[in-house]
Amino acid sequence: MAYKRILLKLSGEALMGDKAFGIDPNTIRQFALDIKEVVDLGVEVAVVVGGGNIFRGLQAADTGVDRVSGDYMGMLATVMNGVALQNAAEQVGVDTRLISAIQMREIAEPFIPKRAKRHLEKGRLVIFASGTGNPYFTTDSGAALRASEIGADVVLKGTKVDGIYEEDPVKNPQAKRYSEVTFNDVIQHNLGVMDMTAFTLCQENAMPIVVFNMNTAGNLVRVVKGEKIGTLVNREKTRFYE
Repeated sequence: MAYKRILLKLSGEALMGDKAFGIDPNTIRQFALDIKEVVDLGVEVAVVVGGGNIFRGLQAADTGVDRVSGDYMGMLATVMNGVALQNAAEQVGVDTRLISAIQMREIAEPFIPKRAKRHLEKGRLVIFASGTGNPYFTTDSGAALRASEIGADVVLKGTKVDGIYEEDPVKNPQAKRYSEVTFNDVIQHNLGVMDMTAFTLCQENAMPIVVFNMNTAGNLVRVVKGEKIGTLVNREKTRFYE
């Protein structure tokens, strides 16, 4: 295995599948099966879920909700997604623990780093909800923070695209896709991998990031095995796919 302990970041939008809102049951079940395949290989898996399929704090101002209240509403949306993913994972036989940065004891455990690591060591899937527990921080920031706290080997950013491109491939079909890219090049070319707070946290902690298409069944296990899937962000070099 290329990685022993991973932090998988799933956006809320990824859980929608082809829907315009909410959670697609077929999509979340496929994610659970992909995660089970990796857990069965002996890899320790933690997941951070977003909430954009239900509510996005940054868009709250459009509805007259202030930013802080909107962000807390977004955190609650991530808990809903976390419960759904926990249910889907347990239905396919994966022992799972849901951990929330905001205390809600009837639903989730509080975040205690050593306890979270112990769950991982015992082969349990750990799902982190509520982002960082603070407004003004995205769930990408939550993923970068939790990855550093649990000592993950990599942040795997599961998206609907197959990596990072030099330009928007929708606008320029000839745009080349990176196989690897340095942190500095991502910043210099404004490639938009994550928000800058999350990205800088990964850079400062030498935490590699892999951006890949999670919606293709089997891609997660291929990434974990070290196959060239998606784009690897690291400190060393930049190159394109041939």
